[in-house]
Amino acid sequence: MSGRRTHRGARWGAGVRGCDDGGVRDPFDDSPKEACGVFGVIGVDEPVAHLTYLGLYALQHRGQESAGMAVSDGDYLTVVRDMGLVSNVFDDKTLAPLVGHLAIGHTRYSTTGSSTWGNAQPVYRNVASYQFALGHNGNLTNTAQLARDHGMLDGTVSSDSDLVAELISRELAVADPEADPSDALEAAIAAVLPRLEGAFSFVIMDAHRVYGVRDPNGLRPLCLGRRGDSWVVASESPALDIVGADMLREVEAGEVVVLEPGTPPRSFHPFPADRLDPRLCLFEFVYFARPDARLYGQSVHHARVRQGEALAEQAPVEADMVMGVPESGVPAAEGYARRSGIPFGQGLVKNRYIGRTFIAPSQEMRALGVRMKFNPLRENIEGRRIVVVDDSIVRGTTQHQLVRMLREAGAREVHLRLTSPPVRWPCFYGMDFGDPGELLAARLDVDGIARFLGVDSLAYIELHRLLASTGAAEAGFCTACFTGDYPIEVPVDLSKAVLEAGAEARVERSTAVAAGAVIEQPSLLPADDADRSGDRP
Repeated sequence: MSGRRTHRGARWGAGVRGCDDGGVRDPFDDSPKEACGVFGVIGVDEPVAHLTYLGLYALQHRGQESAGMAVSDGDYLTVVRDMGLVSNVFDDKTLAPLVGHLAIGHTRYSTTGSSTWGNAQPVYRNVASYQFALGHNGNLTNTAQLARDHGMLDGTVSSDSDLVAELISRELAVADPEADPSDALEAAIAAVLPRLEGAFSFVIMDAHRVYGVRDPNGLRPLCLGRRGDSWVVASESPALDIVGADMLREVEAGEVVVLEPGTPPRSFHPFPADRLDPRLCLFEFVYFARPDARLYGQSVHHARVRQGEALAEQAPVEADMVMGVPESGVPAAEGYARRSGIPFGQGLVKNRYIGRTFIAPSQEMRALGVRMKFNPLRENIEGRRIVVVDDSIVRGTTQHQLVRMLREAGAREVHLRLTSPPVRWPCFYGMDFGDPGELLAARLDVDGIARFLGVDSLAYIELHRLLASTGAAEAGFCTACFTGDYPIEVPVDLSKAVLEAGAEARVERSTAVAAGAVIEQPSLLPADDADRSGDRP
């Protein structure tokens, strides 16, 4: 590790910063992007750093830009974070000195604050005799207002997570110096949380306690588990499974769970009752959560199978094979095949080793971006009518290339079925599509999208069928990206770069150029090219 420096009351590890991509989105990865994954563990005589590493590995799908953890031995907080995947940031040499009895971890995809080393998490603060670290999954909607209300000058904080840490620090700065440090931090957390609006699941720690926090709408998931005499909180239940912990329950909307050594978890609820309104993001069931996760007590895998079954009932078609787009489309394709009676088959092979970002030196190479991730099985496709089941269409770039590949592999017909309704409204609660101009369904109707993609037919699942597929339709969901019904008021000027003037324009310009190159590049292989005229955005 390079760039190591010591802060009062903390040891800090900072890795190489050369892999920072400056926040430029991979134009070949059209899947929705989540905010982050969080993990926390407390247990005496436990290898907490290694457990945190495993937990973050299980949550890698929720964010691939940076990873980090904070570990306490009762005296010091040691924070290590860097750009890149969990396996890039941590190895045996990095983990060996991280000895302690409690830890938190974080894997990030940026939604407020650009993708830079300075915005990697956990965030660390040392105020007077108090020190703490914080990891955040979600996105605040009143970030700019809070910064203005508390007189924060430009550059004081660079992300909503950093802002929350600053607010807690200011509460600690005026705390009773004779108070127990952990009690003072708990009081500061309780004072700050009611001021926050938007989506947030936090893990927060000092030298002796770990706190798991979920916003009063429960927009982002968080669960609690037990490993012997140790306690664990995590964004998703597979992170509990991988460390050998049994899931006890999901953290309630508006609840703060407090983990301490040698005592069962306790909790408190700092939010007024009128703010408690569970609205778990429905996209968790469609795409974000791992299929082996449980949400609202329901299996995500079985929910996705039911989505495919519902699509087969809603939008049947005569075809020879049903295939899913790996990975989230596969369970739904199995459900579609089962209900329709059409054989299920493999149509695409996914390259499991390609990194999240594919840097291409030319337009010709950019056009091969999707081919770097998927390759068609020509023997299964040629001359056949194919039903392709996928989770969603956001910008359309990936599906445009996939359909072209299937045509080139000899598919006679391509019928696309989606397990989400059209994404017509931007998300401000942790998914990275905050600009309506990026959303294909905001500009085109279903027929126009079908022509743009070059498919023979296109059908999106109906919202009521999607809700029913979860097995918990009445539990409470956020459907804002499908319906425009936002459960929390959103400022008109909210953007990813709300605290970083000028950054967003640079990111969007570079993304638009790269994505445009993909869509406009003619096919490199001889084929019956998809119809790209008329309604092309």
